[in-house]
Amino acid sequence: RGLLEEKHLAYSLHCTDNTRIEIMSSLNFKHLRYFWAVAANGTIARAAEILHVTPQTISGQLRELEEQVNAKLFQKSGRHLVLTDTGRLVFSYADEMFRLGDELQDVMEGRTPGSALTLTVGVAMVVPKLLAYRILEPVFQMPDTVRLVCMEASLADLLADLSVHKIDLVLADAPMSPSLNVRAYNHLLGESALSFFAMRKFARKYKAGFPQSLNDAPMLMPTASSALRRSLEQWLEQQDIKPVVIAEFEDRALMKAFGEAGTGIFTSPSAVEEDVVAKYGVSVIGRTDEIKERFYAISAERRIKHPAVSAITEAARTGLFTAA
Repeated sequence: RGLLEEKHLAYSLHCTDNTRIEIMSSLNFKHLRYFWAVAANGTIARAAEILHVTPQTISGQLRELEEQVNAKLFQKSGRHLVLTDTGRLVFSYADEMFRLGDELQDVMEGRTPGSALTLTVGVAMVVPKLLAYRILEPVFQMPDTVRLVCMEASLADLLADLSVHKIDLVLADAPMSPSLNVRAYNHLLGESALSFFAMRKFARKYKAGFPQSLNDAPMLMPTASSALRRSLEQWLEQQDIKPVVIAEFEDRALMKAFGEAGTGIFTSPSAVEEDVVAKYGVSVIGRTDEIKERFYAISAERRIKHPAVSAITEAARTGLFTAA
């Protein structure tokens, strides 16, 4: 990036609405670098820390850049700055330019560029961890080395990070709502029936007469924000079953830990049924295919280009969920 710091460039950008932004004066690479840092990190404060300048300096540089391109590059979304359509276009060029600059610097210092591909994945808290592992497992079977970085948070927070390109992919149990102001695309990985589990010493009691045996049974449930919770409640109501909900969990790995201790009955996708039995030492008391859990990969790309993401989606659609 230092090689590009004070250089200038004149060009025009073609926008998604078929308009063009003519940059009549030269484009300052320092302005572009500050813009790129804010877009990559989501806030001016974080970019200022990385670049060792004041937030006021970055704000001033961004205003000058927006005046040059005659368009807004960011809009506020909570505590974060989200790229506009024009901002995403400018970022795509800036990201490539600075990546090439870093690569050139690596070559000049004797390092081999691109020695390991990096994939940063955000896993929504409601996605079962065993299933997330099975979805991501194909990354480690690729011929080229891939460094996997996993982050866990709420879906809303992960989508905010995806919008500023801090992560490459989000794993979720529901598609992204079209009402969100995020340019991203849903890719269905597959669907699975639902299995019910209980501690082995209680399993025989609840296995007999399933699913009516769930009536008045202690039940561990996902929180109301989960797509599964709504499906479960609807199914239980249709079956005229009223379990006793003794605890609710956003993190389904924690729910399984409570189930392992015998606190109550819990559910997990049938696609990882054998993994759950082996890991937690519980037994399956029943299954239903009337409840389907669907899982999605959400990316900033309509057409997936990242080779690791392609491997994940292909394996999920042809292996994991097909077997289930």
